[in-house]
Amino acid sequence: MWVGFAAYLGVLAAAPALGGRVVWGTILVLVAAFAVAPVLLSHDVYSYVDYARLGVVHDLDPYVHPPDAVPTDPAFAEVAWTESTSAYGPLFTLATYPLAWLGVGVAVAVLKAVAALSVLGLAALAARLAAWRGAEPLRAAAFVALNPLVLVHVVGGAHNDGLTMLLAMLGVAAILSAREAAGGAALVAAVATKASAAFVVPFALLATVRDRSWPKLLAGAALATALVVASAYLAFGWDWLGGFGLAGENQSRTSHMSVPITFARIAGLDPDPVRAAAALLYAALVAWLLVWTWRRGDWVRAAAWAALGLLLATSWLLPWYLIWLLPLAAISRDRPLQLLALALTAYQLGARIPL
Repeated sequence: MWVGFAAYLGVLAAAPALGGRVVWGTILVLVAAFAVAPVLLSHDVYSYVDYARLGVVHDLDPYVHPPDAVPTDPAFAEVAWTESTSAYGPLFTLATYPLAWLGVGVAVAVLKAVAALSVLGLAALAARLAAWRGAEPLRAAAFVALNPLVLVHVVGGAHNDGLTMLLAMLGVAAILSAREAAGGAALVAAVATKASAAFVVPFALLATVRDRSWPKLLAGAALATALVVASAYLAFGWDWLGGFGLAGENQSRTSHMSVPITFARIAGLDPDPVRAAAALLYAALVAWLLVWTWRRGDWVRAAAWAALGLLLATSWLLPWYLIWLLPLAAISRDRPLQLLALALTAYQLGARIPL
């Protein structure tokens, strides 16, 4: 991991001089290599498959029944969170349902391919947006796709955070190119894949309110919401709403490498007051960023700082969560923010799964 991180820094420094063939060739080779490798570290991808099989094969609602409801299922042996119902959005859950008809190994391979394609899509989108915004496109692509946490955990672990952020960044790109209705729909799709993408929404909304294009954003978002809600209700009733609540409950947990918990451990403090203080500081940061955005600040840059603040404040920090920050930071034109993203990467290199 450390050798990979050093190489990553070297590519970032030399990206313009290396040229497009070298940078994009390196991205394609490494993403493909981690895509075809065995599942690395986390076994969350087996939970994705198990939830799909619960719904399709066993006719059980994955928002009501955990994997241990059917311990004889072929996917169950590799599931880590056997007593947890799905914490993922209904759009992602429904999208995985066709995988239930495949063998477990094939279904996992499909999800690894989706994760790899999502990272490649994020790199291409970051390069395009960086060029639009006057930043270096090759460096932006490498910043996202060659980060060792992305390669090992997002691609190697087949986490759906890559897909979630690809949808969110498509929304960002659509809004920046004055296609607000499409942007609103993409942001809803991102949140309906995984709730973590919601941090982008208030900044996108405020930017369109400021520019008086919010009716288009809300129209696209409303149509997408209606489609998601109708599909989710037909499949799960209203039980899918519990998935968002379960995702929020992660804040009642702690991971060993989260910043507040690490600080409390080193300082010898009770973790609960430290977590509460971190949450208050993050709320103050978001409020300030919203005010700054309203005063004509760069809303993309503000959303990137909100992502960084969220990663620093959460008591449940996992290495693949860094993908929430990287594509926004890559196009932010904010050097201190990018350096902090690199520092957080270095900090998370030592994270272990299970925690």
